[in-house]
Amino acid sequence: MSAITHHIPDAMMAAYVSGTLPHPFAVVVAAHVSLCAECNASLGAHQAVGGALLEGADHMAVSSGLKTDLMAMLDAPTRPEPVYDAQGCYPGPVMAALKGKPPRWKPLGMGVKQSILSESHGGSVRLLYIPAGQAVPDHSHNGLELTLVLQGSFSDETGRFGVGDVEIGDEDLEHTPIADAGDACICLAATDAPLRFNAFLPRLLQPIFRI
Repeated sequence: MSAITHHIPDAMMAAYVSGTLPHPFAVVVAAHVSLCAECNASLGAHQAVGGALLEGADHMAVSSGLKTDLMAMLDAPTRPEPVYDAQGCYPGPVMAALKGKPPRWKPLGMGVKQSILSESHGGSVRLLYIPAGQAVPDHSHNGLELTLVLQGSFSDETGRFGVGDVEIGDEDLEHTPIADAGDACICLAATDAPLRFNAFLPRLLQPIFRI
């Protein structure tokens, strides 16, 4: 695997550590951190800072009833979330989103396929399979899009993205990602709003493909 050069920004990492990052983006960050030693170290640093801030915060008195209820919740038996190992090009966090099963690919045309991992009013996260040399239709964004490369690579107007790299697209980015030669490009993509396609046919099919 080539060196990872496109990382998670500090502000997004801080939101991830604090638990305020929306779920679709949190899946991408978790997957990237599992592949990137630099961002894994950044995650540890943010967690340490958060712990220090909590230790230094002023204490607040709570009622005995609240304390009792909280301790009861902590003592209640819980079923731990299963832990999934990486399989093939899919890191552990992606396998967790897949619940340990292979992706269920659905064709989008021209050899491109997708597997939707989760979808709600807050956004969606999906796997995309793009054959070598194939382009994703020219589009811009109504919100934020995070794209993590898991296999192969793609290039667009902003540069080249290989395994472990994350591209962050916002409303100012209009691009045409093209899978590079070699292995098919498999990406993990999260969005909080539908994409804005420029061509008529992608716009027509957008409600069907839910992208």
